[in-house]
Amino acid sequence: MSNKIINAYTSIPLVARMLGALVIGLPIGLAISFYSPDLINVISAYLSPFGTVLVNMLKMIVIPIIFFSLIAGAASIPLGKLGKVGIKTILWYLMTSLFASLFGVLVAMLFNPGVGFTPQQVASSVAQVGVQPSADIIGILLGMFANPFASLAQGNFLPIIVFAILFGVATRLVADKPLDEEESKRAFALIDFAKSVNASMFKIVNWVMEYAPIGVLALTIVNFGTYGSDLLGSYGQIVIGIVLGILGLIAFVYSGLLILIGRENPLKIFNKIKEAMVTAFATRSSAATLPVSMEVARDELGVKEELASFTLPLGATINMDGVCIHLPMWAFFAANMFGISMTIDSILVMVITTVLASIGAGGVPGGSLMLLFIILGTMGLAPEQIAIVVSLAIAVNPILDMFETMNNVTGDLVMTYLVGKTEGLVDENVQKKL
Repeated sequence: MSNKIINAYTSIPLVARMLGALVIGLPIGLAISFYSPDLINVISAYLSPFGTVLVNMLKMIVIPIIFFSLIAGAASIPLGKLGKVGIKTILWYLMTSLFASLFGVLVAMLFNPGVGFTPQQVASSVAQVGVQPSADIIGILLGMFANPFASLAQGNFLPIIVFAILFGVATRLVADKPLDEEESKRAFALIDFAKSVNASMFKIVNWVMEYAPIGVLALTIVNFGTYGSDLLGSYGQIVIGIVLGILGLIAFVYSGLLILIGRENPLKIFNKIKEAMVTAFATRSSAATLPVSMEVARDELGVKEELASFTLPLGATINMDGVCIHLPMWAFFAANMFGISMTIDSILVMVITTVLASIGAGGVPGGSLMLLFIILGTMGLAPEQIAIVVSLAIAVNPILDMFETMNNVTGDLVMTYLVGKTEGLVDENVQKKL
């Protein structure tokens, strides 16, 4: 009987389970807050551990999965064999990630979620923690080059990110050395090791996400029971802001690049790639969408096989434009929630961190949640404060992840097409049909 229940539970798509937990937990929490505020303390004592376990499991895996993902991602780029097209593609992806991060900050500043949401419960729950003062931009940039092993133990993310990227790039350069075959083999073995560890970590993530709906149900009841309807407005503001921001990124940034550089009507291009966009939205995986993206790039956009086979897998690895909208929104919410001033320095650090962390983290399941730990950490928030924000973000993350993945795949295809067109790697016969 228990096996049947478990099988029936796991047969339901994860997104549906997460949404169901949110839909069930939200009215229960609001009802408790409205009709019996004192009851939430009793209920929280029983339910909070289920939610805390979920947050702690995510905290447990965030450092190793980001570390090995970045090594594997950086090492997957054959730098020693790159020509003009390869370098141009990487620069395009980094440039759009930077544009997306800046656009995400602009959207977050416009919506400014969480203004006025400073309930007594939040203040009392973190009063003993306090907010760590953030260093200036120079101090933070200098701190990027620190002892990586000490940083791993301390959870200091920026030095970990920098070291992992440098280590991955160096390993790939050693692996591509044609004159020392033995050394090259050992370097490739090291890359394979990083990829194997990554695959094992992904399996752990999948286990965590199977438990996630239970934790989300508990967290939703406790959070909305504690903070009441005041939280609902900020919550809706964040979700709407992220969705509109992602759609705006496609409508303005990608469309602008297609008009200015490609001399194309964006609507025609988006119509050609709609199958890949819908697939990405449904699967929430750039990797799972890759076969469709390859077919669309070749048959609909006319991109030649030799280019698409390089740029699209690379984009699935290092391009996370969608999360660049997601992270600033939660960062500004946290800043308003805990009374942190978002200075130019802190915004620049957030942009730099997002761009760096996106390299290699594109294939991480629930990647935006993993990166949220990093962004909130660089803001100077203490673990208890980070846990509060993450517990609020978990419930809607799978839903927002659908929009993010759709955005990422759209960006991959747009950048591939623009590189192909500027380098003469687009079939002219297909081009005439656009």
